[in-house]
Amino acid sequence: MSDVLLARQLLTPLDIVSDAALVMEDGRISAVGRRSEISHPQGARVVDFGDAILAPGLIDIHIHGGAGHDVMEGSEDALAAIERLMFQHGVTSYCPTTVTAPVDATLASLEQLAKAGDVASRSDVGSLRARPLGIHLEGPFLSHVRRGVHPPELLQKASVELFRRMWDAAGGKISVLTIAPEIDGALELIAEASRHGVRVSLGHSDADLNQTAAGIRAGARHATHTFNAMRPLRHRDPGLLGTVLTDRNLTADIVADGIHVNPVVVDLFVRAKGIDGSVLITDGISATGMPNGTYKLGPFEVEVRDGRCEVNGRLAGSVLFLDQAVRNARDFAKISFRDSIRMATLNPARVLGLDERKGILKPGADADIVVFSPNGEVLQTIVGGMLT
Repeated sequence: MSDVLLARQLLTPLDIVSDAALVMEDGRISAVGRRSEISHPQGARVVDFGDAILAPGLIDIHIHGGAGHDVMEGSEDALAAIERLMFQHGVTSYCPTTVTAPVDATLASLEQLAKAGDVASRSDVGSLRARPLGIHLEGPFLSHVRRGVHPPELLQKASVELFRRMWDAAGGKISVLTIAPEIDGALELIAEASRHGVRVSLGHSDADLNQTAAGIRAGARHATHTFNAMRPLRHRDPGLLGTVLTDRNLTADIVADGIHVNPVVVDLFVRAKGIDGSVLITDGISATGMPNGTYKLGPFEVEVRDGRCEVNGRLAGSVLFLDQAVRNARDFAKISFRDSIRMATLNPARVLGLDERKGILKPGADADIVVFSPNGEVLQTIVGGMLT
């Protein structure tokens, strides 16, 4: 069966289509354009969303949990709860993100995530859930100096052998690796992960300019939660952050919750990276969508109070929803809604190398779509062309 969606506006997000129509067939988009240009397939169901805005489904490449669950639980029930919550906020795809934990526990979580991911990617689990695109390893190959809340006793030296064990445990479903390029063995590991098709991201790092450049030469192409857990920018010692902000070949993400970085700094980040180089993430933890209290992040507990997630006074993830991050970035950086949408759709899809089918509304792409109100609130989420 075909469905035709009508709306006042559609964000591809490279272009804006007014008085728009989008045709979905068999989970894919078959046509996009103005209503006057699009033919309705025979027998198609027509859904008119009035003055709403159609946009690609949001993609969160850095999220640890939500709805009281952590992705490292790895169970189908835990992931289902997290994915349903994300779905309500316009997220159609995501990378379940690990934190530094004992090696055996991490390997066990990776095995469970791989199995649960196989279940969650099937069409028979229902349409009201975001779907995993691959695992993001945040740790254990991080700097002790910039470890944030990652337990120092559990950090590991960069090891190709350990990475291969993780790769095998995850059944090859690792999409992103965050690593500090200055630690021993990092360059070899970056090169090895890149050969496996993993997108290597620089983060939790105290690297100087030369160490950063070496990491990029080895294969790193992205940066994790810019400004947080990074060597501060100094005018005579710009370090990793100086490169992140100025290297156009390096994309970077940021937590735009107004807590991790000041709104003025979000504006600075977008000006420096440009719309095409900026990615929005949540770094959301199990407390997302929950009341104040104590919650788990991997193996340790986090105190959550009025939107701040802390371990001994240090920030430990967020309770940010990605649709709110889109609205925040629009307001903080004074950019258009289309540009802000791009930072949570096409740009993360490009980081993952999936931009031909994710993060964009065009013929042949997956029918992952969000219907927004004129103010940017989520009205409906569609995954794989399945209307609710």
